[in-house]
Parts: sequence; structure tokens; C-alpha cells
Amino acid sequence: MLKGAKILIVDDEQPIRMACAKILSGDGALVETAEDGLAGLAKAKTESFDLALVDLKMPQMDGMELLMHLATLDPDLIKIVITGYATLDTAIEAVQKGAYDYIPKPFTPGELRTRVGRGLEKRSLMLEARKLREERERNLLELANEKSRTQTIINCMGDGLIVTNRDRQVVLCNPAARHLLKVKRPLQMGEPLSNVASCPEFRELVEDALSPKKEGYVMASKELPSREAHDPVLMANSAPVMDEKENIIGAVTVLRDISELKELDKAKSTFVSMVAHELRAPLAAIEGYLDVILEGVGGNDPKAVHKIMERSRERTHGLLALINDLLTISRMQAGRLAKEKEKIQIVPLLKEVVELMKGEALERRVTLEMEAQDGLPLIYADREDMTRVVTNLLDNAIKYNRKDGKVFVRATADEAFVRVEVQDTGMGIPKKDIDRLFDEFYRVKNKETRAITGTGLGLSIAKKIVEAHHGHIEVESKLHRGSTFRVLLPL
Repeated sequence: MLKGAKILIVDDEQPIRMACAKILSGDGALVETAEDGLAGLAKAKTESFDLALVDLKMPQMDGMELLMHLATLDPDLIKIVITGYATLDTAIEAVQKGAYDYIPKPFTPGELRTRVGRGLEKRSLMLEARKLREERERNLLELANEKSRTQTIINCMGDGLIVTNRDRQVVLCNPAARHLLKVKRPLQMGEPLSNVASCPEFRELVEDALSPKKEGYVMASKELPSREAHDPVLMANSAPVMDEKENIIGAVTVLRDISELKELDKAKSTFVSMVAHELRAPLAAIEGYLDVILEGVGGNDPKAVHKIMERSRERTHGLLALINDLLTISRMQAGRLAKEKEKIQIVPLLKEVVELMKGEALERRVTLEMEAQDGLPLIYADREDMTRVVTNLLDNAIKYNRKDGKVFVRATADEAFVRVEVQDTGMGIPKKDIDRLFDEFYRVKNKETRAITGTGLGLSIAKKIVEAHHGHIEVESKLHRGSTFRVLLPL
């Protein structure tokens, strides 16, 4: 017990001091001595000791004062008082000032070894207890930190998470779950599940997870229908929570908002249906024309056959236009839009497209006119995409115009935008159709437009391209008086 222990002996009587040092060092202790309280305090400030033997009656600083200073320096230091004036009062006072034991003079070597041994054993136990306490506190802190991190992760989840015990009480519900279930108040631990989830399908799912099954424990999934028009559609996945003996002690349920996925699936079905319809009509017409020719119904009149072939070619052109538009939309959805931007002058591009469309305009007896402001600033855009936008707008302005009508193309600029306008003197657009004009496959259907071919994708493509360039497209129209499409592109 004494081997390796560091002991400080403070006594003004040299024989006592030396004798104690000899006895304790002989048992393997590392002993330092001091002749009075001041010297002992100085050594205690520079070195660390396990135990101190302190005489009460000393010059300059007595033992009582030294005990208080030593307790301040090291609360775990074991202090044993030695004195030749042992009384009950001094013993009580010494213990109050931090002394562990009291040895009256004279004492035997055996008594000294016994008291010192007990003191060192107490110090060993104190240090071990402190070590265990610090380790416990550290573990508790780590546990608290881990719990805090886990709680933070759960609270930041985009999906809703609800944990219920086997008594159907909610023990955990993160903010996302409260939002999805429209619970606006804070939840108390142990609230009945029925207070949180009013949807019977949800409660049935949790009940199913809490019920033991012969085939084992598996996760159950169920779509929770929306009760009102604006409520989200939720997908709930629930699984049992089991202890080490595989007994069900609760259920954990994850909620996910699948409204966008449902809308996407619906849009996909609608898109496929529209494409199938748009492809079937011209193909059926072409097949009918070919049957007429092959079966000789049209006779041997070359003009009749030529007219049928022209109609077939028109239908074929319509199919090719539809396929090209579908490929363009696919390119947009894949993110390959406006990737080759460059600084371009809009006026030469407009002149190029107007020149290209003159043949179609002449065929339909429509006059094209163009006005452009001098010195228009550059725009940063994809040339091919800008050509497609202007071509689509001009093509519509010509097709939906009246005979001997006019199309005006204008280009101006202000401090922020280059403005391109395509104005026609055609049939105009009914008010009820304007809001849906840029929807995919949407076409204005009436007796005037029935004979005009088109895919219903041109304006939708134009809008996507303009918005990909951080621009804006708008329309003004008066029925039977014409329409104006306006494109604003940032400088």
C-alpha cells in the first residue's frame, strides 16, 4: 500500500520528522519533509502528494491553518494530524478543517504504518470513485449528445415519423408527421393515436403492424386517400418494433407525401393518351388514302390520285412535325435546353425567319411586314432555340390569319429587355381558351380551326424555351380581330 506513495511530513521537531520519514520510506514511500507550515505549503504548491502528516503546534503557520490551505490545493489529499497536545476539541477542529485521522504523540511505527495505510487506501478509493463518476458523467453527456443528434435528425426528416407503443399511444411524432396529419398543436407523450390520426386507414395500418402474424413480421404499406380537394395523398409504411425476445412492443410508421408522384403519373397517362390520339388520326387518314389508291376506288384519273397523294403528304408532314415537337419536349425534360448560349443580334435572326416563312405566307395570301428599332442590344441565347420560338409564332400567325391578312413582326428594347412582337389580323382567340393556350396538345377547336393542321405543342415549346432563357411570353387577343404574342428576353 505504501510503495510508491508520495507523502509530505510537516513537523518542527526534527527527530519526529526524520523518524517518520525513515519508517515510511523503508516501506517504499516517496517522502518529503518540511520544518514548518510555510515550508510545507511551499512544497505542496510545487508537488503533488497522496498524503500529508501535519503537526498542529508549529511556528509561523500552525497545523490548523496549513490544513485549510492544503484542502484548497487538493481536496483529495489525505491529511493526518500528529500532535503531543491531543484533546477532543483539537481533534474535532482538525476534522472540521479536513483532517482524515489524528495520531497523538508518542506513537509506535506500527501505529504510523496502520494510520497511513488506511489513509492511502481511502485516497485510492476516492480517486477510483471520482474516476467512475467522471466516466459516468462523460457517458451521460455522450448519451445526451447522441440523443440530441438523433432527435435533430428525426426532426429534420422530410418524411413523417410516428412511433406508437403497444397500448396505441404516440411516443414520438416529428414535425413533418404533424404537418402531414394536420396536427397544429404540440403533442404530449402518451397521447392516444386516435387523437393524432383521424384517418381510419392509418389506424388500421398501425393496428396491423401491432398484431402478431404467423408468417413473421413484415412492413405493411397503404395509400391514405385525401379527404378534401387540397389535402395531400399520403403513402404510409408501418412495421412492428420488437424487443430482444422478438415481442412486439410498438410500431413505427413513416408517412410520405406522394401527391406530386400521383400527379406525375396522371400527367404521364394523359400525355401517352394524347400522343396516341394525335398519331392515330393522321396514320388512319394515310391508310385510308392508300386503300383508295390500291383498291382503285379513285379510278384512273391522275388528278384524283395526285390530290390523294398530296393529302397523304400533308398528313405525313403533320406526323413529322409532331415527332419533332415530341423530341424537342423530351430534350427539354432531359435538361438539354439552352445549353449553347451565345451573344446574338435578334434582328438578323428575325429577318432570316421572316424570309423563310414568305413562301407559306404567299401561299395563304398573307403579307409579312417587319419593323426593328435601330441599334438593339445583344441578348445571350441559344440561336437554334430562338429561331424555333419565332418560327412557331410566325407559323401560327400565318395559319390562323384570314385571306389577304397581315402579320407584323416588331423588335424593340428598353432598359432590361429586348421585346419581340408577332401580331396578326386573324381569327383571334376566345377568352376561355387563353389561359390554356400554352398547355401541351391544347388547340382551340371551332369550325374555323377544324381544317388547320397542328400538333398543339408549338406554343408550349415556345413558352418553355423563353422561360429557360429567363424571359417571359404573353398574349393579347380579340376575337375576329387578331392576336399579338409578345416575347421579352433579358439583355
